[in-house]
Amino acid sequence: MKSVDIVLKKNDQRWAWLWIAYSGFLFINPILEPRRNLWLGTLTVFAIFIGVFTAYVNPKNESGPIRYWLIAATFVLGLVTFPWNGGGSTFFVYAAAFLPFVIESTPKIVSLFIVESLFIIIEGYLFNTPGHFLYIGWPNVFIAIFLLALIGGGNIFFAEQKRTECKLRLAQEENVELAAVAERERIARDLHDVLGHTLSVIVLKAELAGRLVELDPQRAVQEIADVERTARTALSEVREAIGGYRSQGLTAEMERARNALQAAGVGLACESPVPQLNATEETVFCLTLREAVTNIVRHAQATHCRIRFARSEDGYHSLFINDNGAHPKLNEGNGLRGMRERVQTLGGRLSITAEPGVTLLIELPQAPLQTIPQPDKVPLAAL
Repeated sequence: MKSVDIVLKKNDQRWAWLWIAYSGFLFINPILEPRRNLWLGTLTVFAIFIGVFTAYVNPKNESGPIRYWLIAATFVLGLVTFPWNGGGSTFFVYAAAFLPFVIESTPKIVSLFIVESLFIIIEGYLFNTPGHFLYIGWPNVFIAIFLLALIGGGNIFFAEQKRTECKLRLAQEENVELAAVAERERIARDLHDVLGHTLSVIVLKAELAGRLVELDPQRAVQEIADVERTARTALSEVREAIGGYRSQGLTAEMERARNALQAAGVGLACESPVPQLNATEETVFCLTLREAVTNIVRHAQATHCRIRFARSEDGYHSLFINDNGAHPKLNEGNGLRGMRERVQTLGGRLSITAEPGVTLLIELPQAPLQTIPQPDKVPLAAL
């Protein structure tokens, strides 16, 4: 809450000096009844008030108890002035106007208004002798309390409105920051999925080309050409990931998976046709397939892989991936973690079993899908 008050006070500082116009009521009595002592007293309390007001609007005094003391000093200045200058009631109004900008609790502010009113009534009772130099008429007392309640109450509404606006602004800034964080995480996941898979293929083909340089130079040249094409593809995919990755289609991803597995000496059996999915489901399945194939190529030491697409009776699209490799230890790294986050974001399920080999099962609910925020629409400047 303190940060909200600071924003509020900074926004109001340039307008604060307009409030000094209320002090004009202080000079009504000296103008209507010009007396030297009345003018000297009025100018003295006005000079003191200017010092108090300057300290109140000083940015250095935004925090800490000093503003409470300045408000109390303003009210006391009114008590001192009111008996010999009816315009001194303006200090009561100032004190009531300041309170809503320092205290957030409306019940506390109203309680302080009541306390101020009681002090004014008591002072009016003590100085109610007509003809005396120090005299307060009951009409002045009621007018002072009325103005205190009117302006102070209005400022409660105004200050609360400003606080609400500042809270909304801070919340919007926080949402932008959170969206920027989500965007960074999305790019990190996508870069991992894109580069992890492609670089693995490049390494395998480069190693194969190195072994074939002397044994089969023509095949080695062919493998090097494949490395170049794969690297160019990786560059294009990285650009797509940075600008907001979108899959080129599940059929194309299946073909890339087949080529990657073949380069690693792993046979692929697709036990069902590629289904027709909406763009969101297809993107998740593509990235999941890519991560799974990358893990098989890197860690599984497998010779065979099975992939199957299905649709369950409860309306879930599923992707089944199984290999016959020996996974010494199944750890959930960045790739699997990103995969799980994507699936769970769409309300889907991910399960992994490790006997025999590794079986990965992704289940996504059929469209319509739940609405999710699109962090890729955040301005790049927010990143």
